[in-house]
Amino acid sequence: MKKLKSAPSNQTGVGFITTGAVAGAGVSATVGGMGLAGAFGAVGIGATPVIGAGTVAGAATYGAFKAIVDGDVKAWSAMGVGAVGGVAVSSFVGGMGLVAPKIGLAFGIGAAPMAGVGAVVGLAAYGVAKMLNDEYSETPTQLFDRMEEKVLEMEAYSTAFLELEAFLSGEDLNQKFADDEVEDELQALKAKCHKQVETPKASCGQIKSFTQAPSDIWKCVHTLKGHTAAVNAIAISPDGKRIVSASDDRSVCEWDIKTGKKLYSFTGQAGAVLSVAISPDNKMFASGCVDRKISSWHLETKKYLGIFNYSSSAYYSDSPVSHNGFVSSIAFSPDNRIIASASTDKTIRLWGRYSKELKRTLNGHLEAVLSVTFSPDSKIVASGGADKTIRLWNIDALGQPQVLTGHLAAVQAVVISSDGKTLISGGADSTIKMWSLATGQLLRNLTVHQASIMSLAVSPDGTTLASAGNNSVELCNLATGELLQNLAGCNAVAFSPNGNTLVSGGKNGTLIIWNYVGKNKLVTEPLLCGEWWEILYVEKNACATEVKQAYRYLARHYHPDINATAKARDVMQAINKAYEEFQIKSDICS
Repeated sequence: MKKLKSAPSNQTGVGFITTGAVAGAGVSATVGGMGLAGAFGAVGIGATPVIGAGTVAGAATYGAFKAIVDGDVKAWSAMGVGAVGGVAVSSFVGGMGLVAPKIGLAFGIGAAPMAGVGAVVGLAAYGVAKMLNDEYSETPTQLFDRMEEKVLEMEAYSTAFLELEAFLSGEDLNQKFADDEVEDELQALKAKCHKQVETPKASCGQIKSFTQAPSDIWKCVHTLKGHTAAVNAIAISPDGKRIVSASDDRSVCEWDIKTGKKLYSFTGQAGAVLSVAISPDNKMFASGCVDRKISSWHLETKKYLGIFNYSSSAYYSDSPVSHNGFVSSIAFSPDNRIIASASTDKTIRLWGRYSKELKRTLNGHLEAVLSVTFSPDSKIVASGGADKTIRLWNIDALGQPQVLTGHLAAVQAVVISSDGKTLISGGADSTIKMWSLATGQLLRNLTVHQASIMSLAVSPDGTTLASAGNNSVELCNLATGELLQNLAGCNAVAFSPNGNTLVSGGKNGTLIIWNYVGKNKLVTEPLLCGEWWEILYVEKNACATEVKQAYRYLARHYHPDINATAKARDVMQAINKAYEEFQIKSDICS
């Protein structure tokens, strides 16, 4: 006869499993995208599988705890079955390796570790069974099979955990609670229209006090939700109208930069997409993937243009892949003739922009190449690698590259200023280094991050450097190194061609659009006449919250207390009239 389930025992087991899941989420947040590679190919590992691994470890720990306390020999039988299963997996798929390209991690997994993994899963099965029932009648083999169902049930927990993490991080707070400097004006307009709307709560002032930046130069205007996993790379079209983002969810998404609306989702990649770039002529974009391929699409028609592949020998047909490792970074040359790709196979490849033919392979890095970029004159390719070096390649010469050293860990991002004078590198050692591109001399060290730097971008006017880490985006004065502002983004960052918009990655697969609102520089020039939504720069069917944010955003530039010019007064009158018209329309429709 089965005993009744013990509540304290269940609570103990849940505690072990929850702690394991939290630890798994922490690992995923630290190392970024991971993947398994072997004879079977390569597959990406996102946050949920890592959290699942944490839950298994937690369950295994609880299983060991119960086995020791109760002296139950069935635990060791379960471990034995699991170990046999692990060895069977190893013999079936051959050698495997765990890779995390963003942190330059790569190591092999042999048969012995696989047996160990199987043993842990077996012990986890025992732990789950003990948590659900004090006694069970299954054989160790039956119990091991039942573990799969229990682990899958934890997926719902994983999803809930990610949502809880987003809430605790407060990533959307800046968007939901805009500055209330023009709130009095809003209230006056609302009263005039006899419309009751929700007013900011007292806690909004407390939220504002958490701002870490010296001043609010950039403001969040949109948070884009559409990816289901972390965003690894962002590109903005040369005409400044579109955003293209690459994600661990195996997709590339296209967005309207003005409205934040998702326009299209490009799918078909067999693994996490690590990089993306748009051609200077605004006609195509290319993406680099864990599946070792560079894929390309026509930006306007969405037509798939195929992959960039190479011939391993004149006697063999084209290879179905572009590299022998993950494609970690892609860049178009400014003259639109060449595409450079960096890979974990330790090489950089140069491809014909139109022909897709492999022109040259650059060998020299001792470990994975994680980032690549062109100089403005298209003559120099700069690359950063897991071997802690930066290499400068003259693509018109066949000599050895210039090697820059100084980072204490993998160089994960490189970018060159628009004037072609300064090279900036970001590393897993949490430092940003500025170099003279002409001489290779180290000019400055920046330590504004507390974690790995994943992405760098320089504003078109060459004044501002944006750097994205695992947990934040930092904006610095490129000339002085002064910290200008801290933003709640992560992983990837890009400037628009006019420098007025910044796009960054966000938590849980989001993107964040930031607009420049610093003094003496206006992002837009509002219309003095036209439809209300045209004057406020919103869609005709925009919701009340979006309209309210747009009004506040414009008022910060043109309110008489901020801007005393005659032009500003005229614009503010048009803005007020447009907002009043919206309120009247809302009253009629409600």
